[in-house]
Amino acid sequence: MAFTFHFPDVGEGIHEGKIVKWLVAVGDAVKEDDVLAKVETDKAVVEIPSPYDGVVLKLGAPEGGTIRVGDIFAVIGEKGETIEGADAAPPKAEEKAEAKSAEEPAAEPQKKGKARRPLATPHTRAYARKKGVDLHAIEGTGKGGRITDEDVDRAAAGGTPAKAASAAAPKAKAAPAPRKAPAGRIEAGEEGPVEVVPVSHLRKVIAENMTLSKQTSAHVTHVDEADVTDLVALYKNAKGKVEGKDIEKLSLLPFFMKAIAAALKAHPLLNASYDEAKEEIHVKKFYNFGIAVDTDEGLIVPVVRDVDKKGILELADEVADMAERARTRSLSLDELQQGTFTITNIGPLGGLFATPIIRQPELAIVGLHTIQEKPAVHEGEIKVRKLMHLSVSFDHRIIDGAEAARFMTDLRKIVSAPELLMVKL
Repeated sequence: MAFTFHFPDVGEGIHEGKIVKWLVAVGDAVKEDDVLAKVETDKAVVEIPSPYDGVVLKLGAPEGGTIRVGDIFAVIGEKGETIEGADAAPPKAEEKAEAKSAEEPAAEPQKKGKARRPLATPHTRAYARKKGVDLHAIEGTGKGGRITDEDVDRAAAGGTPAKAASAAAPKAKAAPAPRKAPAGRIEAGEEGPVEVVPVSHLRKVIAENMTLSKQTSAHVTHVDEADVTDLVALYKNAKGKVEGKDIEKLSLLPFFMKAIAAALKAHPLLNASYDEAKEEIHVKKFYNFGIAVDTDEGLIVPVVRDVDKKGILELADEVADMAERARTRSLSLDELQQGTFTITNIGPLGGLFATPIIRQPELAIVGLHTIQEKPAVHEGEIKVRKLMHLSVSFDHRIIDGAEAARFMTDLRKIVSAPELLMVKL
């Protein structure tokens, strides 16, 4: 008997998706758990597995088409069967369970709580995914237990030494190419030719989320200036000692993440959400930071969990890995949810400061801006120092301006005096 598979709820708050690619066609034989299609849902691309054995009799939407939760996703039956006899019952419990499993990454499940994340560079993580190797099952032979490409090769070969492993490893990643101009059709406007560009599913989601946030929260932005001369010196010293040994690349961002976590512990209201319907403020006792990543297709915000419990190198590794997978659209939905606070690092792109939009249902977002050398009064003398602006946009419904100012004062003090950061780690 033919069965109708309805597009399931693949994540909290998800109502529709776009068919990125069908991996089967009408007439193909499939087994339970075979992936039917890749679907862009919210900001992740997830794989939807078949809940049945059988033959594909019908596909519910074309590639590039939109499908809503509850719509017919596929009809699966026996060879020679027609779709007229398909069971059109609503989605079953097992379909929802299959959708839940589709959210999980194929090769490296996200660890939660205190479970330690395998130590490996983003390059090695990507290589392991390509080889289909679970890093959690590997004992690293590199410095400090770090997993190397050779370790991945050995695991892929069943534990035996791989032949010419170094030759099999992919080459170092080249610098990212300039962003391509959007492709569209040219139409004749009243004053000249106009390129009409269709809005992508991701851009539609971003537009809806930004509009919702502005309509929901009472946005106010507070800006401060910090002297980060000593922090930059500490970072550069550490960078020279650990890069290429303990980590592939170290950035300043993890230092700011730890400083922000410390400041939030003194000002917990900024690490909270507001349930307007219940008239309740939910103050989070954990620190999951969304890190805004600029991609060719739009802004994506993966969530780094338990920032307060992780070290600088672990955070640097995790941020680099998530940013890489955000750009390749290989994050799971779980890695985009349950944030408590967001950071947008605008500094590398230039500009004085900005007023970021809060990520719902959070109550605040910090902007990190360009570090510039400027004359400043330091210890009673005018010297050239490294200064930067810090901004925090906050929801004035719940957070008063005075509390936001106190938070920023503490954050400025921490990043201006690295010894305070070391004490609070």
